[in-house]
Amino acid sequence: MRQSKTTKLIQQSRTAASHANTVNLPMHRASTVLFDSLAHMDEVQKRQGADEQIPTYGIFNMPQALALENTVAEIEGGYRAMSFPSGLAAIAGAILSCVKSGDHILMTDGSYDPGRRFCDSVLKRLGVETTYYDPLIGAGIEALIRPNTTVVYTESPGSNTFEIQDIPAIAKIAHKHGAVVIMDNAWATGLLFDAFAHGVDMVVQPATKYYAGHSDVLIGLVIANEKTWPQVRDTNYILGQRAAPDDCFLTLRGMRTMDVRLKRHAESAMTVARWLQGRPEVARVLYPALESDPGHAIWKRDFNGASGLFAIELKPCSPQQLAAMIDGYEYFGLGYSWGGFESLVMTAYPTRTVNPWTGGQLVRFSIGLEDVNDLIADLDAGFARLG
Repeated sequence: MRQSKTTKLIQQSRTAASHANTVNLPMHRASTVLFDSLAHMDEVQKRQGADEQIPTYGIFNMPQALALENTVAEIEGGYRAMSFPSGLAAIAGAILSCVKSGDHILMTDGSYDPGRRFCDSVLKRLGVETTYYDPLIGAGIEALIRPNTTVVYTESPGSNTFEIQDIPAIAKIAHKHGAVVIMDNAWATGLLFDAFAHGVDMVVQPATKYYAGHSDVLIGLVIANEKTWPQVRDTNYILGQRAAPDDCFLTLRGMRTMDVRLKRHAESAMTVARWLQGRPEVARVLYPALESDPGHAIWKRDFNGASGLFAIELKPCSPQQLAAMIDGYEYFGLGYSWGGFESLVMTAYPTRTVNPWTGGQLVRFSIGLEDVNDLIADLDAGFARLG
């Protein structure tokens, strides 16, 4: 029977035969897997080489990791997935699985800033060159592709400035030239954007955010199509970058409610965003789900919905005014993460290479699960302090 992604979030990895009739998968904390005999060990190693999902050691195919990885692969629409100890580790693992010394990659100029630092430091030391491109370039990216370009890295919407990329157009050009398309799909998750159906080869999912959803886990995943899976598997088996069983368990638990949470995040975010559009202190709201957003048409074409993260550009104000507004919030915590149950705020200073940010002060909001009227009252009081 065909299942929707909503049902897969609840039912995937819950077969009674493997879980002793419990609703949740029992916890397995182990470094060592025992074998019955030398013949058994040899047989398992052969089957492991054939990509069968058999536990052999604490970082290879353990129950918690497999349950999480297989479920996420289903939700994102990929072939297989691999867990990592953080979102940034997943970014690094995805790129490293596709490059060698002398290669060239294209990275969206709107990408997550720590990912940029990885490219500008580690990749540079390894002899891999990075060129940043305008996230709105679309099919024009062909002009930047070189014979040694192996990766086109995308993120839609972009971090902090929320540009929506034309992923199908970019993927078509990248594949024409033999490059792998990687996408950071944290904002939408596989519920709201089917990256593989739009031409992406590999998805990076910082599952700390909406997948885990409770601000108590650091974890990342790389989901690959069948063509790119062997290089992801082999590279990261060697690197030994895998998430701990407790983090996999907590992420899998959080996923069971992700569909419900995302709908509430989106509903509240739209209410807050529309309210902010009417504020005299706000120059504009950067949220693709708004009809006024420059990326709205492509968002509406490609996405199934929006999540709870957006930014505002403030009209000119002093640092003291900005601090008065933010420091006094009651419900918006000041922190770097997002996607959890609680509302968060932070100032944003976009790092750009192609088109330096020339707008005003950006403030990014992650709208949580609190009563939206309380959140608006908190924001209203903040504007009073700013004024």
